[in-house]
Amino acid sequence: MADVRAGLDEALEAAHLPALLAALVHVTGDPGWLKPEWTPTYTPLARNDPGIPEDEQAKIREQAKAAILSHLDAPAEITNPDLPLLRRMMDFVAGAPIPEGYADFLIDELAISGKSTKDPQFDQPQLQEAARRMKVLVIGAGMSGLLTGIRLSQAGVPFEIIDKNPEVGGTWFENTYPGCRVDNSNHMYSYSFEPNHRWPQHFSTQPVLLEYFRGIAEKYQLRKHIRFETGVESLAWDEARGLWRVELRTKDGGRETLEAQAVISAVGQLNRPRYPQIEGVGTFEGPAFHSAEWRHDVDLAGKRVAVIGTGASAFQFVPEIAPKVAQLKVFQRTPPWGLPVPHYHEDVPEGFKWLLEHVPFYDKWYRFWLFWMTTEGFLPMVKSDPNWDGGPQAVSGENLMLREMAAQALAAQVADRPDLVDKVIPQYPVGGKRAVLDNGVWLGALKRPNVQLITDRIERVTPKGVVTADGAEHEVDVLIYGTGFKASSFLSSLKVKGRGGQDLHETWAGDARAYLGITTPGFPNFFIIYGPNTNIVVNGSIIFFSECAVRYIVGCLKLLAETGARAMEPKREVHDDFNRRVDEANQGWAWGSPHVTSWYKNELGRVSQNWPFGLIDYWRATLAPDPKDFILERVPVTAA
Repeated sequence: MADVRAGLDEALEAAHLPALLAALVHVTGDPGWLKPEWTPTYTPLARNDPGIPEDEQAKIREQAKAAILSHLDAPAEITNPDLPLLRRMMDFVAGAPIPEGYADFLIDELAISGKSTKDPQFDQPQLQEAARRMKVLVIGAGMSGLLTGIRLSQAGVPFEIIDKNPEVGGTWFENTYPGCRVDNSNHMYSYSFEPNHRWPQHFSTQPVLLEYFRGIAEKYQLRKHIRFETGVESLAWDEARGLWRVELRTKDGGRETLEAQAVISAVGQLNRPRYPQIEGVGTFEGPAFHSAEWRHDVDLAGKRVAVIGTGASAFQFVPEIAPKVAQLKVFQRTPPWGLPVPHYHEDVPEGFKWLLEHVPFYDKWYRFWLFWMTTEGFLPMVKSDPNWDGGPQAVSGENLMLREMAAQALAAQVADRPDLVDKVIPQYPVGGKRAVLDNGVWLGALKRPNVQLITDRIERVTPKGVVTADGAEHEVDVLIYGTGFKASSFLSSLKVKGRGGQDLHETWAGDARAYLGITTPGFPNFFIIYGPNTNIVVNGSIIFFSECAVRYIVGCLKLLAETGARAMEPKREVHDDFNRRVDEANQGWAWGSPHVTSWYKNELGRVSQNWPFGLIDYWRATLAPDPKDFILERVPVTAA
């Protein structure tokens, strides 16, 4: 206890005070912690500043210390506040009234009762028996595939997971470039039911994330269900038998056919490297590779290196390699918006970890604050105003305000390099493309004497280097492509034949669509996680979407068990109406602006990636499948 007392003051200095005050309501049963003078006032893009006067913050810490020590000395029963009080607590932590419709949603995310709508509900004996007779195949053992395995295990549904890699983790196994890390706070980028109070940093690196998912696979005993180093060649729906025939390429190069009542794709989007459409790609004589396929056998020390692309991956690896190379030339087509996040590379203080672990509900309220302030609370700043006439650099007054704040932060970093100002401040609206998190290391790298940022258009790649539109040839020793992924080529690695032999990719014709991003007419019992229009831009963690999608998919399996149907697929009119609403809504955001091109749009110019509504809307839409949305195919009755 002496050590705790000694470290508690330091822990409280690191605490997010509004979240701590909400937690103390649980610990003490006293709503008096929600004092009006302690209500936070947040500033956009400011980190962990509650806007509470310093003298009041000192009072909070003093009183919180006494309450925590009292709890440790004599733990009392933890209070579960009633709904009106929970609403007050939410408004308090958010610093503003939470819209009425969000209460159930946020309470479910907090899992106040210890349960969540995402927990499978196969309680009746007849459902359990029907579940045991199912066979489900899951493609991919990354974040979504492991999550699916956990939920299917809990539902009692037999399953097998197929993965091309020799280990779990998906993108966190494959991407090993220097500086690779998550750009969503780890206290939110983690399963809601599996928090990690020991994250070493706020935004963890690839090895740490891979270790988290490995631990998940061990805890839930998923490895016995996974077949590694195995590829899925094709899927074909057998109409006569009402099941999928799945052709596999095994580890030894052989072929094998599996059968499953349902197939769930958890292959993700950011796993197929995209190379630029530039003349001469592939002709460079030295080492040339994509950042997603990093060549660790290539020593960059003392080399002349060219990097094509300045997206999220380059933003991470360029600062890592810049000090090691002799010369670095960074070729940029469009600069990314860097949003100020000073703690992007910072360690989580030990005291903060202690609070997460030992103060009941502090972790949940901190996650709630992150969830609200970096998700729904951020959305109004990237919403288009139909009456906006302030030019193409913004889409509304609020978006302009955000632009000015971010631009000032970037300009301040290159005040000593005026030649870089126009090159690093984007001309498109914030939210139009994927933003990156900026703590100064990117622009610090570009300002190094051995680094050159080149914005002239690339004409071609040559055996010796890169030729730009001004005719200059930039000779280098190593060429690295940081040009992103084929994100809009959904499921391009799979051949899928549905009802009547129709081909999924021919059906999509380069414009992938699915109902709720999950199901497609003509492809019974085929479900997609992280499918079309389920990406987020500024509002949240993809893990949230995966948890919602898996809840819905398990609900579909439950519907099959309840009805005795052997197959289900969405009605065409339901699918089409959903996609019409999605397309209309996407036009109302910064990423839907006609002045912006990005990987959020497919080759036809449609936003095929992004969810254009609030997170609450996806949460509600995926609570459970509505039988009226589907065609349910019954088992044929044979004549006696």
